[in-house]
Amino acid sequence: MQIKDSVALITGANRGIGLAFANELLARGARKVYAAARDPANITQPGVQALRLDVNQPDQVAAAAALASDVTLVINNAGIAQPGGFLMADSEALTRRIFETNFFGMLRISQAFAPVLQRQGGGALLNVLSVASWVNGGELAAYSASKSAAWSLTNALRHELAAQRTQVLALHMAYVDTDLTRGFEVPKSSPEAIVQRALDGLEAGLDEVLADELTQQIRQGLSAARPVYLPQQA
Repeated sequence: MQIKDSVALITGANRGIGLAFANELLARGARKVYAAARDPANITQPGVQALRLDVNQPDQVAAAAALASDVTLVINNAGIAQPGGFLMADSEALTRRIFETNFFGMLRISQAFAPVLQRQGGGALLNVLSVASWVNGGELAAYSASKSAAWSLTNALRHELAAQRTQVLALHMAYVDTDLTRGFEVPKSSPEAIVQRALDGLEAGLDEVLADELTQQIRQGLSAARPVYLPQQA
């Protein structure tokens, strides 16, 4: 799809990648940008329409879909993370909390806005995922599992929304210089660079964007050899 003259809604738009999406969409000529956050007072960038939206609150999701009925692009960016492995004492509660936002929040938004996109001729859905969709070293165990589930959700939505001509794009990246990765002493991409590659891919009609070199390397490695647990052809 084309960004110019589009109408976009971004979840988790008050900082980090969400904020970078808002700024880049405006720079590329989007007609309107709904910047959604749990507290719209945190939305300070000029040129956007602030929107109260907690993706874990079904009533707020329904209200957002009713208000933003002209949307042609939905960016599922809201997400949370917390360090820890699955054998921690509180891992079940932590995993449920992370899945509630990273998976079920994405599902709620996608369900609510699919009819909106259909009425606008199809539009696009862009889901912010992660290299953690494919690897889980245990340091961010629940987060990685939630991103794997969100990747599966994205792939299913691509098939389900094909009939209404909605483009579904999965954005994968490794570490990005945001509040989420503060304290991680590793190479990081800028949010602006990740967003530029994502929107370039969207306008090119891609299904998937691998936004940095590490993500490309890991994805290539996964594609190089078929896992032994899959059915083997003679």
